[in-house]
Amino acid sequence: MVKAIIAPSMLSSDFANLASEAEKMIHCGADWLHMDIMDGHFVPNLTIGAPVIESLRKHTKAYLDCHLMVTNPLDYVEPLGKAGASGFTFHVEASRDNWQELVQRIKSKGMKPGVSLKPGTPIEEVYPLLEGENSVELVLVMTVEPGFGGQKFMPEMMQKVRELRKKYPSLDIEVDGGLGPSTIEMAASAGANCIVAGSSVFGAPDPAHVISVLRNSVEGAQKGSSSI
Repeated sequence: MVKAIIAPSMLSSDFANLASEAEKMIHCGADWLHMDIMDGHFVPNLTIGAPVIESLRKHTKAYLDCHLMVTNPLDYVEPLGKAGASGFTFHVEASRDNWQELVQRIKSKGMKPGVSLKPGTPIEEVYPLLEGENSVELVLVMTVEPGFGGQKFMPEMMQKVRELRKKYPSLDIEVDGGLGPSTIEMAASAGANCIVAGSSVFGAPDPAHVISVLRNSVEGAQKGSSSI
């Protein structure tokens, strides 16, 4: 059974206090810290890059789960590897021609390779990246359009999660966008085990409670499906 992983999205944190926000999330029970790297081209927003990852790495041993919403992910492998990124998830839409080289390079830098897809991209597009020796180890199903935090969860994306889980029972399947206590059941019952949550965690009076609710939901859904 795949492990339940809760990854607060640092895009919703106070960037002026990134180190203390990261420490707080880990203290509240987070497994990973989700880092959104946007280049202003692949998506309209512009966020952080390798220098921020490098700075944060000096203050935390946490798993830094980097989601690259960029046009040329290959350009980021070397700098992010040096900066101390743990996971490197690129978009299938930006890497249709060179994903094999990309996955190879990510692995050579000691990072976990993942692939993400936008809501409009069919799930079948990631299947080739999950076959053979040179495969990704995580699929991130976007449950909102990538680029901005605080968007509304798209329940119709859960069909992608269901199909992935059926085909790849031991795969890490991540969901990102609009996840919180009101939407977690849909994601958990579909088979997602890595949950990215931004405003629902950072905006909560008790973030530890929200993280616990998300984890319990994933673990509860897994127990339910294993007993069928």
